[in-house]
Amino acid sequence: MDLHLSTAAASDVERAAVDEVLGAPQSGWTGSRERSPTDHRFARGGHDAREQRHLLLPTLHALQARVGWISEGGLNYVSRRLMVPPAEAYGVATFYAMFSTEPRPRSVVHVCDDIACLTAGAQELCRRFEAELGPAGAGSQDTGITWQRSPCLGLCERAPAALVQASGANAHDQAFAPVRDEHVSAFTGGGPWANAETGAGSAPQTKGTRDRERLRVLRRAGAVDPRSLEDYRAHGGYEALRRALELGPEGVVREVKDAKLLGRGGAAFPTGVKWEAVARQPVRPHYFVCNADESEPGTFKDRVVIELDPYSVIEALTIAGYATGSERGYIYLRGEYPLAAERLDHAISETRHRGLLGDDVMGEGFVFDIELRRGAGAYICGEETALFNSLEGKRGEPRNKPPFPVERGLFGKPTGINNVETLVNVLEILRIGGLAYAEIGTPDSTGPRLFCLSGCVERPGLYEVESGITLRDVIDLAGGVREGGSLKAVLLGGAAGSFLTPEDLDLRLTFEDTRAAGLSLGSGVVMVFDESVDLVEIVLRIARFFRDESCGQCVPCRVGTVRQEEALHRLVADRTIGSREDELRLLGEIDRVMTDASICGLGQTAASAVRSAVSRLALFGTGSTS
Repeated sequence: MDLHLSTAAASDVERAAVDEVLGAPQSGWTGSRERSPTDHRFARGGHDAREQRHLLLPTLHALQARVGWISEGGLNYVSRRLMVPPAEAYGVATFYAMFSTEPRPRSVVHVCDDIACLTAGAQELCRRFEAELGPAGAGSQDTGITWQRSPCLGLCERAPAALVQASGANAHDQAFAPVRDEHVSAFTGGGPWANAETGAGSAPQTKGTRDRERLRVLRRAGAVDPRSLEDYRAHGGYEALRRALELGPEGVVREVKDAKLLGRGGAAFPTGVKWEAVARQPVRPHYFVCNADESEPGTFKDRVVIELDPYSVIEALTIAGYATGSERGYIYLRGEYPLAAERLDHAISETRHRGLLGDDVMGEGFVFDIELRRGAGAYICGEETALFNSLEGKRGEPRNKPPFPVERGLFGKPTGINNVETLVNVLEILRIGGLAYAEIGTPDSTGPRLFCLSGCVERPGLYEVESGITLRDVIDLAGGVREGGSLKAVLLGGAAGSFLTPEDLDLRLTFEDTRAAGLSLGSGVVMVFDESVDLVEIVLRIARFFRDESCGQCVPCRVGTVRQEEALHRLVADRTIGSREDELRLLGEIDRVMTDASICGLGQTAASAVRSAVSRLALFGTGSTS
């Protein structure tokens, strides 16, 4: 393959970073002379190199982490090593927000200004950074630090939040929440911030009490040492996998089907049906993917589970692999979760060392191993087929369906995929039995459910409840509206969800009740706003979020998200095209086109919150925009 590389050469540091991921280049013959392993013009090529295309994202991470940006020379070296055309490699590098193809300071502070952080003073925080460091994106190699505004960092229960993306031989990313004065001083002074408190993993809550006997999915979270496999096993860890091996693959699938477990990522597809479909596919190999790329503004449940109970995710994914006949699993973790990545990496290493992953799991002849892959800042990669493309070293753009992943998913093979919450529910199903699990909650929404409470509540956090609780009761669990304020609105389901009013507080939070009301539980977001919050600012931020996060592959979403934001700004500024009614009618048409014609769920739900703001809150109605 003629790669048509430019003349830019990688530095020794860049080559070393790439070689850490891919291994040293191999020597070989080309033409009439042999090339040395130290000749960096040569790298293993042909089919072997192209088979490593799936390592493109990890190599880009390695370059970014080592030197702070991805240079033309570094990209050339990656292209040569993987036999990827430079244009394709560049297309991948520029797709993700955490990568930079332009020089920038070695430390970048990503300051969240998304909807939860807006309610906690994010705008004032951004003004402080601007006063100290200049406009967002300013800075130089001399100062060593810059800052920029960021979409949701998944730290909503401890807003406002920031992420320091650092580069260098011994540097590592760190998330901070809530950001306090000492953090700002450390950031703007160039560090050090290594010893500053990061506020990791708040303990989960449960209905009416903190008594752990009421917890099921989260019964170990916060009670075990997340770095100790022995402590995990002392608290019942790996009993579910032992039970699975006793039942056999078909028995495990039967228990999951008996439990009537529905996916917790938003689509609510029956988990047992999905697993059975993968298991029955004759094509080999099979893969199973844990989707931990939760990037929905307001969602943080997967992060809390991983940070506090990482071995549960490993055990649950191993059970899923066993039940579906998969020999390899992947955990795709959002790149903004450095602590979660550290704990998962440690847990995978420990379980592999102890024979709980590998060629003979638990001595039962079952082959299954897991790879951890980090995303790089792309909300779209939470969509399953976009995630597959990202894992394969491509731009994270969704695929058309059918074929569905159970037939042709990752690497074109049958693939199962569930999010973290769905998977860890399987541990409880195998502990108490599928039929017993089905008795929890309601007939059509079985089992416990995790809700992410944030915004204007007294005790933001992750709450585990039985399905069927009302919106009023789940807000009461979090202490109600902060400081005794008045409830103005609730955002249910995140940026892709809907605004509700105080009149909706008796809504039961089940799949069937929300569906009947034309709503969605989504990923379990319950974000509360009191009278102090400017809801117009919140809606505009949501519109900007979808405009920025659209992958641009399909016209309805690429154009519609831009036009939606433009129309909202015209309404706010009272500079409408024609009357306000005409502008609102245009918004409705944009909504219908995106919902009906977009390839994936991003475009199909990009107007949901705006639609509810217009219809339920009357934010942009005649005579008022606030």
